[in-house]
Amino acid sequence: MKSIERKFKEIKGKKPWLSSHSHFVEAITGKRFSSKTMRIWFYKLVEKDDYDKSNKKEVLEYLESRLKPLRTEKNRG
Repeated sequence: MKSIERKFKEIKGKKPWLSSHSHFVEAITGKRFSSKTMRIWFYKLVEKDDYDKSNKKEVLEYLESRLKPLRTEKNRG
């Protein structure tokens, strides 16, 4: 899916001082991508120095949690 790459580059252009990891998080947050698609683009776009490889599992779990839109509970009353 090229839309992750397109959004990533857009954010990178607007906020060049952020890390590639931060650009990626912002690009996928609240979007409906599959975990597989997210992981493919993560490895293509995020610089390897921007995350700790020993915590890669936790990093990917965090990114997966950002894919899901936030739930809002309607006030019953």
